[in-house]
Amino acid sequence: MSMNVDRDHILVEVEDIHITFGGLKALNGICMNINKGEILATIGPNGAGKTTLINAINGVCHPNPGRIVFEGKDLTNMRPHHVASLGIARTFQNVALFKGMSVLDNITMGRHSKIKSGFFSQGLYWGLGQKMEIEHREAVEIVIEWLEIQNIRETPTGALPYGLQKKVELGRALAAEPKLLLLDEPMAGMSLEEKEDIARFILDAREEFGTTICLIEHDMGVVMDVSNRIVVLEFGEKIAEGTPEEIRNNQRVINAYLGTDGH
Repeated sequence: MSMNVDRDHILVEVEDIHITFGGLKALNGICMNINKGEILATIGPNGAGKTTLINAINGVCHPNPGRIVFEGKDLTNMRPHHVASLGIARTFQNVALFKGMSVLDNITMGRHSKIKSGFFSQGLYWGLGQKMEIEHREAVEIVIEWLEIQNIRETPTGALPYGLQKKVELGRALAAEPKLLLLDEPMAGMSLEEKEDIARFILDAREEFGTTICLIEHDMGVVMDVSNRIVVLEFGEKIAEGTPEEIRNNQRVINAYLGTDGH
């Protein structure tokens, strides 16, 4: 059972979800909440079901049985573009950028869910369309300035080092002005300095934009530093949930994941 039950503070409710791929139970009866304005970390060994959980929330795969509710709306069988239009954005384990496009154009793609399809296609509402285009451009410029990447705005993303590509992907997700941001291993493959940089931006996104964040991360130092709560998965089941301090001292988590020998 999730710790916090004050429904006014709940953004996402994950209710007893099960997901099976062939004969493999990827998620088995997961129940949890994501609360408004928090940074929730999901940890666990490889194959624990962490990415499947994020995929279920953003509509890539669908639980059966089980239910996922976002701001009172049932996401369970929604497709990803419908989920995105409600205010949920994500990044991926492996960078998923358009490598031949500039940083500016990649981040602008993050505004896609904000553009009303078909509204301008026949040349109607020209004045409103122009106003919307200006608003989209301003939103993108805010993200570029906030991420301190003005100097690479015209650079093709494929020419950037890996750490900067991860930062651009974060920028593209933030350009959608999401209520919920799902980050799948945002610091994988980064140097210590790059990790500290991204950790700062994750904390700032919550503080400055009010973004609720759910992240998967293997670096336990980062997890303990940035998260308000932690959910621990093992073999598709939730084995613990609590504050960083509670998780650090949870014997089952120590045995299953943190290790007793420092590994």
